[in-house]
Amino acid sequence: MRQVAVIGSSKASQEEYRVAYYVGKKLAKRGIVVVCGGRGGVMEAVCKGAKEMGGITVGIMPSYTGEEANPYVDIKINTGMSWNRNPLVVASGDLVIAIGGHWGTLSEIAYALILHKHVIGYKTHKVEGVFHVRTPRQIITEVDRFYSNLMV
Repeated sequence: MRQVAVIGSSKASQEEYRVAYYVGKKLAKRGIVVVCGGRGGVMEAVCKGAKEMGGITVGIMPSYTGEEANPYVDIKINTGMSWNRNPLVVASGDLVIAIGGHWGTLSEIAYALILHKHVIGYKTHKVEGVFHVRTPRQIITEVDRFYSNLMV
């Protein structure tokens, strides 16, 4: 089963929300499970898009109860680890998509690179090793390229 981790701010801008929603729809259409931190903002948007296309969403939750999960999370993994869950989020994806974000997203990018994950960035931190794209469509093109290269 293919899984993509999507990271970004819990307080997303309108553009970030729109892009994450689009990405969620496109991932679900490809049968890819969406993994995220399970809260609001980018996480909510990607889950909402995926759910509308019949996809599966996983939230790696910061609390023991998962009560902060957005309404589009199918599977809650309650960690009780607060921000320390960030490595679990990125480790759960075959690759990582970063959309915008703040310090938590920056830490997730760092963990993803430590774990040798392919990281696609859209208007996120300028970090060496992140493959930056300019459009939402380019995000999906890069996801397709990633999976096609695995099949070679």
